[in-house]
Amino acid sequence: MEYRQLGGSGFKVPVLSFGTGTFGGGNEFFKAWGASDVAEATRLVDVCLEAGLTMFDSADVYSDGLAEEILGQAIKGRRDQVIVSTKGTFRHGSGPNDVGSSRFHITKAVEGSLRRLGTDYIDLYQLHGFDAMTPVEEVLGTLDDLVRAGKIRYIGCSNFSGWHLMKALAVSEKYGLARYVAHQAYYSLIGRDYEWELMPLALDQKVGAVVWSPLGWGRLTGKIRRGGPLPQTSRLQNQRVTDIGPPVADEALFRVVDALDEIAKETGKTVPQIALNWLLQRPSVSTVVIGARNEEQLRQNLGAVGWNLTAAQVATLDAASTVTLAYPYWHQRGFAERNPPPVS
Repeated sequence: MEYRQLGGSGFKVPVLSFGTGTFGGGNEFFKAWGASDVAEATRLVDVCLEAGLTMFDSADVYSDGLAEEILGQAIKGRRDQVIVSTKGTFRHGSGPNDVGSSRFHITKAVEGSLRRLGTDYIDLYQLHGFDAMTPVEEVLGTLDDLVRAGKIRYIGCSNFSGWHLMKALAVSEKYGLARYVAHQAYYSLIGRDYEWELMPLALDQKVGAVVWSPLGWGRLTGKIRRGGPLPQTSRLQNQRVTDIGPPVADEALFRVVDALDEIAKETGKTVPQIALNWLLQRPSVSTVVIGARNEEQLRQNLGAVGWNLTAAQVATLDAASTVTLAYPYWHQRGFAERNPPPVS
């Protein structure tokens, strides 16, 4: 397993990390992802560690905290062998302060995650979304206090826009506060918006991408084809899950799937392995979060490392997944001599 630096920090993470959204299945929404109990989760952790995958990502809202509890049980007795990342900010409780990135809620959220995970520190703590109601100085001051207290090692964010992230980095620099070294963002062959603003920012400011849903919300599993039915076990069968997932037009999806099928025949690799390998060759990517309902899926996804697509194959996938850029990005492409895109 290859390890890369997490953004501009000195901390190294495996290029694949394991997402625990499939742990617990504590409600109908998360049952559509998976429902691994402690025994199955422990086995999945075993397989990951055997392959050199040591980073496990969770969030307090995954099955209302149950995913963190199960992860804590699965890594019990081997905390020193793993990297634990988790997230907070989304509503977790019914009170008026049980949401957002206020000092009150972040402190409460971190203490709750530590308790559920059965650990006294979190390697990477990420804000799950931007809170426009709380001053950035309050947010970063709180995170800095938690870093200094030893409860968090590194901080990151998730689902921020470019200006959200840049404003936060400027505040950290101004006041000497802990700095975001990671941005957990959606990025896939059918969702390349990350490249327009966030990737150039990440490269300039040394913020490592922690990629979520690299298979496009279950659309690049190799089980979805033009004119065919959805697989019965797909999360896309759940309308609520589909409604909040990243959108993609059918024709755009099938154009990418056709290209993946072509390369699968050339390489002997699976569609998910090819989609993941493409991501691992993109600038700014530190780690790609993979999920799995079971051991078979996990082992297949682990097969995305140890080899690389050729330049011609990457070009084929780039062409198949290209979309019309939003303004000002399409306009900036006309001035590439002085403002070159990070990827063509």
